[in-house]
Amino acid sequence: MLTATTVSNDTSNDPLNKPLKVLLMISSMRGGGSEQQTLLLLKHIDRSRFEPHLYLLSTAGSLMDQVPNDVTVHVFEPPSKQNWLNLPGKILRQQISHLKSVLKTHEIDVIYDRTFHMSLIAGPAGFATRTPRVATIVSPPELALTLLEKRYRWLKRRRLAKAYQRAYQVIAVSQNVLDSARSYYKIPKNHLVKIANPVDRERLTNLAQQDQVQRDDRWTFACVARMTEEKGHRDLLRAIHLLEEAWPEDLPAIHLWLIGDGPLRDELERDAKGLDTHQITFLGSQHNPWRFIKTADAVIVPSHFEGMPNVVLEAMSLRTAVIATRIGGTSELEKDKPTIWWTNPKSPESIAHAMIDFATRTSEVQDRLDAAELLLTKNHSIQNQVQKIELVLQQACNVSSEKPS
Repeated sequence: MLTATTVSNDTSNDPLNKPLKVLLMISSMRGGGSEQQTLLLLKHIDRSRFEPHLYLLSTAGSLMDQVPNDVTVHVFEPPSKQNWLNLPGKILRQQISHLKSVLKTHEIDVIYDRTFHMSLIAGPAGFATRTPRVATIVSPPELALTLLEKRYRWLKRRRLAKAYQRAYQVIAVSQNVLDSARSYYKIPKNHLVKIANPVDRERLTNLAQQDQVQRDDRWTFACVARMTEEKGHRDLLRAIHLLEEAWPEDLPAIHLWLIGDGPLRDELERDAKGLDTHQITFLGSQHNPWRFIKTADAVIVPSHFEGMPNVVLEAMSLRTAVIATRIGGTSELEKDKPTIWWTNPKSPESIAHAMIDFATRTSEVQDRLDAAELLLTKNHSIQNQVQKIELVLQQACNVSSEKPS
């Protein structure tokens, strides 16, 4: 699949009907939210209008084998001989140079870059080759960039601002992200548009039915996230310890599934010890986490910030209740009727209270699941959201073709 040949989906002899070549950019296909969203777009983008290409920095990841066979994949391969003097920005410059070569060689019509590192590459490469770009920002940058980038943050912020300002359009996955990006990067208002993440409900339902998960009569909660600081695992584990004393005696005990991996796992496993009543099971990364989501009584999302959390959309799609912190794009997943049991960020006490509230008010579950299903149908259908992205990509190409050379 990793070929350098160009795949053409053109079925007409009329060159005016030739599909536009769109290059989707993501670092890898390791299975995070942005990788899942990139895969959805690769699968569902209209082949009569677009010929999808994929640009990666690494072929690592469990989603790699799900990339459609008609997608041409381009992978950055650093030079085999590296100079001993590793100057700051050297690898970035190599990546920009490689991308410029791909854009020219394969005559890419439009770039779709997702995540800030890909925008750091796509911004200068697209500007140099006059290739129009559509960028996507998935998390509030004043929080995400500060947390994830410890070195040269001021320089990266300046370069990202330039990259986003030069894009034809910047897509924000939630209103919270849009407002943050506009303020942080000084992006003109007409350069920003909100397009919420879609969810492929049919696919998730099919996956969740494979290899049924065995469970017992305990209250079973699932937390599905990479084990990093911002995902709030520490708060959740402290909440479980608090519930050793506070959990109602007439209710079955708790079984918490932690699905995912990451740099905090060893610390979290130490924190999980010392429970007498409840149990915490570390399940690691799962190729099919949706079967656990479907089986659980509720999914818990204790994040400190989120752009538009896929796991909440996925739980709603599978009609599993959600307990989540009321932050960022997550708070936009409730409109006129309750859909989520809310907690406060960075508050184990609030999480513990929400878990008790959920377990003692089961009569409300079905109404909240019904409200969530209506919200997904209205705002997150795969067909509608992909069509919105297709329209922006088409407009970027149209504006570019109208500019004088």
